[in-house]
Amino acid sequence: MKVFLDDERSTPEGWVRVHWPDEANALLQTGQVTEISLDHDLGDDARGTGYDVVLWIEEAVHLRGFVPPSMHVHSANSAARVRMLAGIASIELIRNSKI
Repeated sequence: MKVFLDDERSTPEGWVRVHWPDEANALLQTGQVTEISLDHDLGDDARGTGYDVVLWIEEAVHLRGFVPPSMHVHSANSAARVRMLAGIASIELIRNSKI
């Protein structure tokens, strides 16, 4: 399953759209997600951002041996994009150190 986290953009064909981090995390927990694309700003920071999904994946990889899907960032927020990409790089380092 391919998951697209966004509040405004059209969902690409073949992707499952979610609007909030908790929805993305619930799908990730099923083990069925092969690819995820993340926006950062979702319209209500109190409900979370795309970066919260990156943090969830990072913790799951580190603590539970979770195998992350292929991850992409499609956020237009340049500062958040850099932070999210750094988190994804950290996830790859953690994963590679456990192999």
